[in-house]
Amino acid sequence: MKKLGLISGSGALPIVVAEEARLKGYFIFAVGLEPVAEKALASSVDEIKWINVGKLGSVIAALKKAGIKEAVMAGKVPKSLLYKSRIMPDLRAAKVLFSLKDRSDDAILLAVTKELEKDGITLLNTTDFSSRLLTPEGVLTRGAPTENEWKDIHFGFSIAKEIGRLDIGQTVVVKNKAVMAVEAIEGTDETILRGGNLAGGGAVVIKVSKPQQDMRFDVPVVGMDTLQAMIRARARVLAIEVKKSILLDREELIKKADKHKISVVGFPGR
Repeated sequence: MKKLGLISGSGALPIVVAEEARLKGYFIFAVGLEPVAEKALASSVDEIKWINVGKLGSVIAALKKAGIKEAVMAGKVPKSLLYKSRIMPDLRAAKVLFSLKDRSDDAILLAVTKELEKDGITLLNTTDFSSRLLTPEGVLTRGAPTENEWKDIHFGFSIAKEIGRLDIGQTVVVKNKAVMAVEAIEGTDETILRGGNLAGGGAVVIKVSKPQQDMRFDVPVVGMDTLQAMIRARARVLAIEVKKSILLDREELIKKADKHKISVVGFPGR
């Protein structure tokens, strides 16, 4: 049987990836990164090892001991953990961090990918095991954006692409062609709450892939937590880039968005 390593961060995506990989005939050996990975992951994989997120050497050693040659990353690992004292990098992780020209997401994740490759482990695209969840094009909810909201989507899309190019974040919040908030280290949900508060309701949220997006990691993901942040922020529209972003719990998300009169759009950026 084929073996697949699953390096799991937070959220529902690792479980979805595990389930699709098992349908494809893989034996799934997961590394649940503590303290962020969901404990529910254990029931969706064949074997699991829980390792602190800062212990890169231990992660690689566990994958090698399990005979893993191919692996996939799924789920969020907040970069803010680097600045919290309870996360202590092991020697291998520390060497990686000190070797970086900066601590942008891409720089860190590419360095981790190279460390895996040194030990014969190839990182596969996350979308290889979540292709059915890629965002489709068009208005997905009953309610469509207004003419002014469409203008905000077009305006915000180009801004989001630019912050993605700079590897700052993937989400912007806009209203009336003014940027309310730009995602940085705090993550999408906090950006929505901050931007929504500044907008005073009625904001448009745009989430995109980076122009240089590596589909092996940090693929943009939207799920129920994102929608809940939209509701709390009294935001009006969620626009997500088509085919390069993952939409979790689509049926439930759309139903709840309709209930709260939030428009959800798969936007191609043309």
